Parts: sequence; C-alpha cells; structure tokens
Amino acid sequence: MLFVIAGLGNPGSRYARTRHNCGYLVLEALAARKGWLWAPASRFDADEAEGMIDGRRVLLLRAHSYMNLSGQVLVPLVRHLKVPLDSFLVVHDDLDLAPGRIQLRRDGGFGGHRGLESIGQQLGSADFCRLRVGIGRPPPGQEAADYVLEDFTEAEARLMEEVFQRAGEALICWVSQGMEAAMNRFNNRREIQA
Repeated sequence: MLFVIAGLGNPGSRYARTRHNCGYLVLEALAARKGWLWAPASRFDADEAEGMIDGRRVLLLRAHSYMNLSGQVLVPLVRHLKVPLDSFLVVHDDLDLAPGRIQLRRDGGFGGHRGLESIGQQLGSADFCRLRVGIGRPPPGQEAADYVLEDFTEAEARLMEEVFQRAGEALICWVSQGMEAAMNRFNNRREIQA
C-alpha cells in the first residue's frame, strides 16, 4: 500500500525559511531523519523522496508550483498513482494554531488557505487528510499575506525545529497506526514552548 504525503510551500531560496513553507520543512526533516533522498519526480513538476515505514511504502512530495497552484501539480500525481484519499495527507501552515502546536484532521474546510483550496478544487472534494502546523496570527496591523511570507524569527526557528520533528513523528504514526491513533496521540498534546 502506498501513502502519499505532500508538503505545501513555495519554491526557491527566497521562501525557504518562511512561515508559509512549514509543509516543505516538515517533510525535509522527516526525509533527513529517515535517510531518504530527494529527487525530481518523473513526469511531474515536483520533488519526491521515498521509503518504507513499518512495511508501508511512503512517498513524500514537494510541488515546484507556488502554493496557490499546488493542486494543479499534486492532484494529477495522486490520481496517476491511484492513491485513495485516506492514504493522501497534506502538511501545511496554519494561522489559527499557536506556534508549537500541530493537529491532524481527516477533512474539513480550507480556512482561507489557498494551497488547500487549490487541492480541494482539483480533487472536487475537501475529504483529504491534513497535518496542520501552527504559526499563529500576525501582530496587530500586519496583513496575514505578509506575515506568512516572512522568515521565522530566530526564536521561532528554534521552536519550529522541535515542532518539525514532532510533526514527523505524527506522520510516522499516521502511516503505521492510522489516523485515529495519530490524532489521539498528537492532537491533545500541549504546544512546545519557546
């Protein structure tokens, strides 16, 4: 059985350490932890890293498209691989969760997240798994669109390194034990403090 985990972000060095690139950063941490190597996906505009977790084949994906167009790259790839929606998970940043929190969900709305909207539009469904990575709200007077495209502060970057590791543990649990077990184990945990 194949599990596909897509991390949302924007390509290029300009965006590499921004809050909006949490999806990419979680997958990079997981691939490094597992020793999986990134390579261009054949016939699709994405990078992929592949390996096994508890006897299950796992494919990590980072689309080369900008966040708002993620669905145009990821959904054709998922359909080509004939991956059922309960074996497809998207990792993304979330303004509504405090920094240091993660949350798994089976489905739900898009909360104004354009990357999720793009995937939902291409799939024709909101019924796909997500791992939300909290980045918190911008300070008063700052637009959310500007906030998500800023690099993490030094203090945030230290905090998020731990968060990315815990998010990787949540993904491993999702693959090996299922969504219910992963939600029970990771959704109720307190946020990591800076």
